Amino acid sequence: MKTLPVSPADNASPERLAAFLGECREIARRDAHGKLVSIAVAVDALDPLAVLESIYASGELHFYAENPSLDSAIAGAEALRMCEASGPGRFAAVQAWADDLFEHTLAVGAVDAPFGGPHVFAGFAFLDNVEAGEPFPAARAFVPRWQVARAGDCTTAVANVWLEPDADIAPLAERVWRAHRKFSGFEYASTAALPPEDAMVPPPERGRVESREAGDYRAAVTEALRRIAAGDFRKIVLARARDLGTAAPLHPLRVLNGLRQRFPACYAFSVGDGHGRSFIGASPERLVRVSRGVLETEALAGSARRGTGASEDAALSHALLRSEKDLREHRLVLESIVRRLAPLGMTVDVAARPTLRRLANVQHLATAVSVPLPAGVRLLDALAVLHPTPAVGGTPREQAIAAIRGLEGFPRGLYAGALGWMNGRGGGEFFVGIRSALIEGNRARVYAGAGIVAGSTPEQEFAETELKFAALVEALVGAGTGAV
Repeated sequence: MKTLPVSPADNASPERLAAFLGECREIARRDAHGKLVSIAVAVDALDPLAVLESIYASGELHFYAENPSLDSAIAGAEALRMCEASGPGRFAAVQAWADDLFEHTLAVGAVDAPFGGPHVFAGFAFLDNVEAGEPFPAARAFVPRWQVARAGDCTTAVANVWLEPDADIAPLAERVWRAHRKFSGFEYASTAALPPEDAMVPPPERGRVESREAGDYRAAVTEALRRIAAGDFRKIVLARARDLGTAAPLHPLRVLNGLRQRFPACYAFSVGDGHGRSFIGASPERLVRVSRGVLETEALAGSARRGTGASEDAALSHALLRSEKDLREHRLVLESIVRRLAPLGMTVDVAARPTLRRLANVQHLATAVSVPLPAGVRLLDALAVLHPTPAVGGTPREQAIAAIRGLEGFPRGLYAGALGWMNGRGGGEFFVGIRSALIEGNRARVYAGAGIVAGSTPEQEFAETELKFAALVEALVGAGTGAV
């Protein structure tokens, strides 16, 4: 990525912007290659999700993610350049595409600000290949026409434009100028972009929900336990999928607001496919983060419900920290992370005992992992070896993953996949797409899973997934519908 010493403030007129883009076109002509021109400006405080709500269009790709632990959020929409890939080489293919994109990027303005410069948003399905008819491909990455991001008190807006050597400058300059004016003095459209919650639905029908389970979860767990006893694998993660139909249309960003309020400590996310379908959720699990040359990941496995009072909560936490079954499940995940990072030249020191990650309705065993990123190793190189972790797949990985589709009875798609972003400086962050739902119109498929190891019982795992389902369903259809 080449940073040009150009100030957007000094070129804040349509004429100067057109002249600047003309200079960029000359660079494209000299290189005989198109250029991504990225203009970043610091703006007054904006909420990226509120901005996305105001200009949401179901026919455009969008990506939204927030990280409460870092007090940050980022949104982008309208694919300017896009890459799709499948198969075992999908991570390498996206990395190569992004490398080429950033090599031909001309960035100006607040590039060094938090979230300054262009970002690539990406979603990787759980498996290397997806089945026919699934809404999302095995891998999709795109750079948006616009992005807005907040890190603490700093908000950065970015407008991106693609310049071919023979590009017509006038319409491109007009589009960038409109974006610049919009984000320099943004006015939220409040409810204009969001339909009324119960539009055209008679009062008696509000909240009516139809629910259907995909598959027989207890039977799947019973069969998994038989195969664990037979030595096929030591752990397998099995999910449930519940299909819901509601009287009123489900707006993904309205539902996402409900999830982020219920789970303020989780990654809230929404990924749109550009055809009216969105994959949304509130995930507690970071997959990998790279910042300033340091890679961060975590083992998150072993679960218990939260108590209704302080004493019961403390008792449940105490029991989880001493549960042989849960500690064993957690250790399998941690050992896999350490083992898979080793071939990339990373030696990991980990804590002897896990800590607790407490969420609104469930608590998990957690161990943080932090290690310097070796020279020549990129974010997606690490992602390729880590995904999917035993926290969402199983161990041994190949044997467990091969068994999941037949036991669950439905395709996962983006569920338990890797979602996130990366920038031109080698940084980025990906999280795991769990505690999630696929939304289209008045239909939704909600997902919840649990790790199965020796000592698990079908009823215990069913109860754990019911607990995880409850908040998702409440956010989808509202309290009091009886759809739990």
